Amino acid sequence: MSAAETPVASVDLWPVGNCQVAGMIDRGGSLVWGCVPRLDGDPTFCALLDDKPASDPAAQGFWAITLEDVVDIRQHYIRNTPVLVTQHTDAQGGVIEVVDFCPRYKNHGRMYRPVAFARIVRRLAGSPRIRVALRPASEWGSTVPARTTGSHHIRYLLQDLTLRLSTDAPIGWVNDERPFRVERTLHFFLGPDESFANDLGHGLEEMLARTIAEWRQWTRGLATPLEWQDAVIRAAITLKLCQFEETGAIVAALTTSLPEHADSGRNWDYRFCWIRDAYYTIQALNRLGALDVLEGYLEYLRNVVEGARGGHIQPLYGLGGEDRLTERVAEALPGYRGMGPVRVGNQAYEQIQHDAYGQIVLCNTQAFIDRRLYRMAGMADFEALEAVGERAFQVHDQPDAGLWELRTKAHVHTYSAAMCWAACDRLANIAAELALPERADFWQNRADAIRATIETRAWRPETQHFSATFGGDDLDASLIQLLDMRFLPPDDPRFTGTLRAVEEGLRRGSNMLRYASEDDFGLPETAFNVCTFWLIEALHATGRAAEGRELFEEMLSRRTAAGLLSEDIDPVSGELWGNYPQTYSLVGLINCAGLLSKPWSAIR
Repeated sequence: MSAAETPVASVDLWPVGNCQVAGMIDRGGSLVWGCVPRLDGDPTFCALLDDKPASDPAAQGFWAITLEDVVDIRQHYIRNTPVLVTQHTDAQGGVIEVVDFCPRYKNHGRMYRPVAFARIVRRLAGSPRIRVALRPASEWGSTVPARTTGSHHIRYLLQDLTLRLSTDAPIGWVNDERPFRVERTLHFFLGPDESFANDLGHGLEEMLARTIAEWRQWTRGLATPLEWQDAVIRAAITLKLCQFEETGAIVAALTTSLPEHADSGRNWDYRFCWIRDAYYTIQALNRLGALDVLEGYLEYLRNVVEGARGGHIQPLYGLGGEDRLTERVAEALPGYRGMGPVRVGNQAYEQIQHDAYGQIVLCNTQAFIDRRLYRMAGMADFEALEAVGERAFQVHDQPDAGLWELRTKAHVHTYSAAMCWAACDRLANIAAELALPERADFWQNRADAIRATIETRAWRPETQHFSATFGGDDLDASLIQLLDMRFLPPDDPRFTGTLRAVEEGLRRGSNMLRYASEDDFGLPETAFNVCTFWLIEALHATGRAAEGRELFEEMLSRRTAAGLLSEDIDPVSGELWGNYPQTYSLVGLINCAGLLSKPWSAIR
């Protein structure tokens, strides 16, 4: 891409990571977002949420490697990895490439994934001159960390830890941000405050090779569809980056406070584990055979269920299972493109959202059946899930905040009730698998009772569709999920009537809104990408496959240069908004590709 070109998408970043930390590289090749010591930590790199240009001496929270007189910048991932290559060309024909990665590979029987960002600069042609500006921030942009220097390193004293830059570049020029010629390959490793054990150049090149090999081995095990393989693989790798491997938790997105549309105030922190979002992520990756993500998440989920002891389960938790995620505003950061506030934490942890009970059971069901797993679920797991099912039955007809997390309104949401039905329905299936006929009958009766309630209280005979809330006549794109939950078959007139009503009320051209009524922040202006993917699934299931395929191709064209999607999209301009990369959106891409693709047998 030419440096003079303007990206189609407003949110246009390239993630790198290792399932411990993650960074975002912008189209100029600068690291502008990255939290330590884990995905939900303090952003050492926070320039994404600042409005100061890098040329401002007061600008902080970024790591730029810039080429003098640059005229062209091109970026690509090394195939089947999250290792990014950025190629810079100057006006005199000088060319460099910068390789960005976070080390991740098996070492001594364990996964080595340090709190570290690695960069390698190679001269490809000419006599290029670069400037290196490494300006980490601390305490959400409010503090410039002190630094100390050594012969080959710079230490940055952050609030809770110290990071050390080890490099074979001229340390004084890096520290002073002076431009210099690149005449050999340069290595930069920003990581733990300890001496680099081996020769830096050799060590970093080996880390790169092992990281590439590790990711390619993981990708090789994916059961991808025949068509759109590159799109699916990129989405799958990025979903994997959203898992915090230490505990198995899965973040909803790698960022916070990217607004849902311009100056909307709808700025949320998504760097936590939502039970709902994680369920959808697991569902998509299961379809690709990525069982390691499932196994890690189930371990995390079992701890959540055990901690609840049959009682209330929150909609979201911290990556270490923390149950208090107090929301506050980071005053020192003006926000993405100056559109604050920047929120840290998420008040939704205090909300009541009953759909979580269904998603917990749905995530666990495979563990009772799939014989590939290292640890299959057994009786003790079933008994723990029965407590979750009991809770689902108790609350299925009670008001909650719903899956869109309305902050000032509570209703009995049809989606939440249907997820409670799914909890009981799948428990009946699990009991049958375990040869427990009495428990299977018990849970089937519970499921039938919830079904009867939904069919009585959510069905609107006068308009021939299900309502988003009991007793109402409102629409919500989540009603399409009655198909995915297997609550209704695609040929049921009640489903086709509901789909027709949802399209008429919420479809805006090629995009779907979540809902079209006012919420706590007024009327929504952007469409929700996963809802469009839900529509595509429904179109395919109801005999409109060609239309669904066309819409899917259009959604693929909306991806960023990195091949990813954020949470929201402007239905008029096609501009992407919201936190990025968003797991929901990538899940929709994977699911639809698998559904719409020609079979592998088609290549014979």
